[in-house]
Amino acid sequence: MLNRLSSYILGVFLVFLLFTGQALSQQPGEMEIRQGVIEQITPVQIPSNHHRGIGAIVGGLGGLGIGSLIGGGTGRDVAMVAGALGGALFGNEIQKKNDQPVPGQQVIVRVKSGVLVAVTQPVNPNLRTGQRVYIEGAGDGARVISQ
Repeated sequence: MLNRLSSYILGVFLVFLLFTGQALSQQPGEMEIRQGVIEQITPVQIPSNHHRGIGAIVGGLGGLGIGSLIGGGTGRDVAMVAGALGGALFGNEIQKKNDQPVPGQQVIVRVKSGVLVAVTQPVNPNLRTGQRVYIEGAGDGARVISQ
């Protein structure tokens, strides 16, 4: 019994360390900044970053909880299943209505080395073609800002 308990505690501790280390590695630090000139700005639609299925999961859990308050015995089990299914459908519909793309822009910048860099970001009305800019960051986190 003590061996099983200590193994469980060790497992929980290792999972805690894994998640803590992951959180620490995502803290802000140095950021790459490049200079360039905007060659082109194209309006685009940026897909929503909501996680698919979250609405159904939350709705299903809510329906399950409400269903558990109804009746007793087999009737309660039926109410829980019906509540979970109904809540999942309802939550999914709500998420679909709120899962709209947002306006954005694809900014193509020619950096000092002559390479073209394309950055898709939310609309920044202060940017225009021919403007000298900075590109902060890299990958999905890159943003174009005016100098």
